Amino acid sequence: MSSAPEAFHPIERTILNSLSKNVQVGAHSLAASTGLSIDQIRRGIEWLKFKNLISIEESSTQRVFAAPEGIAASQKGLPERRLVNSLKEGKVTLSEVLASGDIKNDEINAAIAGARRNQWIQLVEGKMIPTPLATKKSPEEMFIENLKRGIEISKLTEEEKRVLEQLKKRPNYIDIKEERESRISLTDAAKKIVPTLNQENPERRLTTELITSGKWKETNFSALDVEAPAPVIYPGRRHPLIEIIEEIKEIFIGLGFSEIEGPVIQSGFWNFDALFTPQDHPAREMQDTFYISAQTQPPISASKDQISKISRVHKERWNRQWNVQEARRLVLRTHTTPVTVQHLAKAKSSDVGRFFSVGRVFRNEKVSYKHLVEFHQVEGVSTSEEASIRDMMGLQKEFYAKMGIKRIKFWPTFFPYTEPSLQSMVYNEKLEKWVELFGMGIFRPEVTKPLGIKNPVLAWGGGIERIAMLRFGLDDVRELYGNKLAWLRSVPKCQL
Repeated sequence: MSSAPEAFHPIERTILNSLSKNVQVGAHSLAASTGLSIDQIRRGIEWLKFKNLISIEESSTQRVFAAPEGIAASQKGLPERRLVNSLKEGKVTLSEVLASGDIKNDEINAAIAGARRNQWIQLVEGKMIPTPLATKKSPEEMFIENLKRGIEISKLTEEEKRVLEQLKKRPNYIDIKEERESRISLTDAAKKIVPTLNQENPERRLTTELITSGKWKETNFSALDVEAPAPVIYPGRRHPLIEIIEEIKEIFIGLGFSEIEGPVIQSGFWNFDALFTPQDHPAREMQDTFYISAQTQPPISASKDQISKISRVHKERWNRQWNVQEARRLVLRTHTTPVTVQHLAKAKSSDVGRFFSVGRVFRNEKVSYKHLVEFHQVEGVSTSEEASIRDMMGLQKEFYAKMGIKRIKFWPTFFPYTEPSLQSMVYNEKLEKWVELFGMGIFRPEVTKPLGIKNPVLAWGGGIERIAMLRFGLDDVRELYGNKLAWLRSVPKCQL
């Protein structure tokens, strides 16, 4: 620590100068004497404490205050005083006193006991008669009156302590609080420095004028504390979910995949029919899918041959009549697979390759801690003549490894348009259990053959929000869209 006067911040200088005139002082008194805010005082105290230039002595004081019943008693009088006042007005029997309303039923016993203890009343032939001593204030009354500003318990006399114990027996009459206070004073090292503080007033900034005039050569500049904490800066950044999406794209590209895109509005043909989903499937109901109303249904963006083959597959395999009007209905896509299928249908014979898509999808579901109406989905597709389920599992493991997920296993499951189908399971360290993540499988012949796709198609995909929840340790998917600044600032950036 440097003892040169230029090593101190103006706040530190002000505090040190003020403390040199006082032996010990509290933070609020220091703020009043220096004109600094209490926050500036607290900041300066921490700096000086770190430099061992001030000492802080903590002390605590117990003070007794009037509680609600005590405050009421200081205004209306203690029950025994109100009893005596009622007797002086001519109410000499217990029933008359209670009927007057001066004293409540639950106060009468305490009032009589207090009045007799103070020798304010005497019983004559079953009647309560005030005594001459009733004009004198009791110790309890005087104590209650002095409680407005609070009384320090350590300064009470023995008699006052006895009265305090009596009042403690009365519910909600007094309140004892502990007040903590910090007393600040200079250390011996600071006392040697203070006399030199005002000898010089060093420059804190190097200005253009000082440089051009050459005065900087003779100017005494204040020292810089290179260990002082720098202010926290929160620069603009992308949303953590967008960073996850960009990271996923980088991983797919690194694995040799090409990105494909498509519209969020799809016909029922590409969203359901082409994927071998029967027209009476529950997923196609209004409560599961968002349909777009239109006066006239647009034509299906598929060839007559493709439409004919798809309708024939539905009739033969599902034994149901196929309605072209149902296939023309427009929907907000429920997954990204219709984009994939259309891309492969156009490629046909040149369908060997790897593709992926990332985009928003929509489900007409109740929003909960694990479901959203709108979310992001990623889908990967690999096609080749010798594609197998083993290849798909290997690609999945590689993808998860690059996302930092090491513990993976696969579970047989069912999807309408893939066979065989698998569900990938990853281990959640926070929850200490296995959770489902991506679904995958090989497109069924009922999907690929009618569209002229020759090679086997490996496909897998799932919600990106689930990956984000694992990455950020979230229990509720809605937190991703809460836009809480504290959370957004605390999330580390993804390493692309």
